Amino acid sequence: MNSNGLLQVRVRNIRWEAEGIASYELESPDGADLPAFEAGAHVDLHLPQGMVRSYSLANAPSERRRYRIAVEHQPQGRGGSAWIHSTLRVGEILRICAPINDFPLVEGTSESVFIAGGIGITPMLPMLYRLNELELPWRLHYAARSPHETAFLEELRGLEQPRSQVEFCFGSTRVARLDVGAIIAAAPQDAHLYCCGPARLIDDFLVAAAARPAAQVHLERFAASTEAATGGGFEVLLRRSGRRLAVAHGKTILDVLLDHDVDVQYSCSSGVCGSCRTGVIDGEPDHRDDFLSDEEKQANRSIMVCCSGSRSQTLVLDL
Repeated sequence: MNSNGLLQVRVRNIRWEAEGIASYELESPDGADLPAFEAGAHVDLHLPQGMVRSYSLANAPSERRRYRIAVEHQPQGRGGSAWIHSTLRVGEILRICAPINDFPLVEGTSESVFIAGGIGITPMLPMLYRLNELELPWRLHYAARSPHETAFLEELRGLEQPRSQVEFCFGSTRVARLDVGAIIAAAPQDAHLYCCGPARLIDDFLVAAAARPAAQVHLERFAASTEAATGGGFEVLLRRSGRRLAVAHGKTILDVLLDHDVDVQYSCSSGVCGSCRTGVIDGEPDHRDDFLSDEEKQANRSIMVCCSGSRSQTLVLDL
């Protein structure tokens, strides 16, 4: 671990997993054990040009000699996946943070029900490995466009046990979409429910699980459920430095901070990871994230600068 608290890892293996999806195995350059992680955890990759991207760990938590991530190539994305797919090679050294878990598995429940869409399967793989280790029942419903575009298909089939089941739903062979409502209605009342995938799948999941106890409903988003605030027309005042920066139309607060070389931590740039959480001293934020709770948003003491804006003419930040 270097002075910035980051780990150095070496790319040991790159594997094609599905159309547009590759997995990357990372190891310690000296062959030592990597920090332990719990199912559902992710790591932040620090890439060239200041890019920081979060990827779920997709291997069994009992494995200490490697981390595995899966990256979907997104040509219309923000550049991280394109750089990884086109440039990263076996043997190269990357810097990553230690594992962080915002999507933990609740162990010891009667049954766990998982609903995944596309690349959303990645944080669930360690959960299935862990539940198998504990000999606990689970069911996975996995929606993808086609078998050719389904990451870890054969690996998932190999994880099935007498009390555990994988059900695939392929867009190329079905008439109706995955019936999330029916899946949740059939789940035992004390089951814990997990969902990760595209926004539409998450929205269906939240509607279907609305009557379930909140403590039994778990999800992880790839992006915030609302669009980022890019209307501009306000200023941010940085209390520590006294700098006053105008936020123009088409820009987020984070864009403006980075344009003016303000040192601010960020990762997902989508309002879901919490990395860019910044204190608010005065003003009324226009919250667009899915990280802060409703109570935290009402308190207006912090803001996710990557996606949120301001309802007041001036927003005073603790920067």
